[in-house]
Amino acid sequence: MKVNGFLKDVTGASRVTKARRSLIQHGDPNNIYRDPIRETAKELHPEKTDVMITKIEEVSPTAKKYTLKAINGDILPPFKAGQYCSLDLKIGDTITTRPYSICSAPFQARSADPFFELTIRQGKPNEGFVSNWLYDNAKEGDTFTAHLPFGEFCFEPLRDSKNVVALAGGSGITPFYSMAKEIENGTLDIQLTILYGSVSTKDIILEKQLKAIQSDKVKFINVISGEEDYEGEKGFLTKDIIQKYSAEDCSYFICGPLPMYHFVRTQLEEMKVPQRRIRMEIFGAPRDITKADGWPEGFNPAPVKLTVLRGIQEDVIEANPLEPLTVALERAGIPNNSRCRSGACGFCRCKLLSGNVFVPEEGDGRRWADKKYSYYHACSTYPLSDCKIKIIIK
Repeated sequence: MKVNGFLKDVTGASRVTKARRSLIQHGDPNNIYRDPIRETAKELHPEKTDVMITKIEEVSPTAKKYTLKAINGDILPPFKAGQYCSLDLKIGDTITTRPYSICSAPFQARSADPFFELTIRQGKPNEGFVSNWLYDNAKEGDTFTAHLPFGEFCFEPLRDSKNVVALAGGSGITPFYSMAKEIENGTLDIQLTILYGSVSTKDIILEKQLKAIQSDKVKFINVISGEEDYEGEKGFLTKDIIQKYSAEDCSYFICGPLPMYHFVRTQLEEMKVPQRRIRMEIFGAPRDITKADGWPEGFNPAPVKLTVLRGIQEDVIEANPLEPLTVALERAGIPNNSRCRSGACGFCRCKLLSGNVFVPEEGDGRRWADKKYSYYHACSTYPLSDCKIKIIIK
């Protein structure tokens, strides 16, 4: 270490300050600093993406495919086949969100004219509030705020077999259409066999599109339960049908309504399929939470009071024990980010300060630490008594 002398060394700071002031005075007034890592992260995981519907196509008597493109200078982030998008929606006085699987392929979002697609099915009467509204009202030119991509319902070569059997029901066909398109493009190297269960041939979504891309790598088989004269596979997605179309070593991907999950899981258990070979995607809360395992027997679901803390603000609202906390917050106009609405992503995480709640096992995606310290996902938590929660402001 060089020593210049006591006085010269202790006065060094003033010389540095003088030099800095000179550089600042003669420097560029524009901020030319760039953070490439932050820029890349923002491009890959934008907080939001403004999008517009540019095309609507009927893909069954009860389903429409919506093509969306980024607007206002936003750029579509890359995604994997099987991931989903969450839309912010205002319907009347209700502000809510809904997740929908992306049915287009990842390569289409990286094209010269990038886009992504969602297929939305018309719900049954008194069911599917948001989906019915979109199906009846959304039109070309409508704009939305989208959040994407989310989800882990994707092929992972370190975990999954390259022989994938997709077990689909209803609109659960959409992520598999994305995978099939990616295979057709040569950017996903797997063997995909799709077993699609429907009550009627009228219920089949994206049939024409899927049949058009069948190949030695993509097989598409309908299984119809409600038409005795159907010439193809009939009945449900049973063990016998699944085994018929399975290779020696397969990964099974399941996407569809909740009752289908319960049935198909029992069939895979009978086949002794290892848990590591089963992938599932569940969107939304159960239709009837009282039928979930563990629901308190004889419980009277009378309305309860929910106290909500946001920083120093405190609100007291009404909540229905038969609905998740997220629904009560939305009705009261209290912002609470929600993406998956099935207890998986953690965006609606809140802390329970007092009261009793119920979380169905299938909708409990919390970490061990969250369970220990009373953190819950509002979209999959049901109040059983007056409760007090603290939500995270973002």
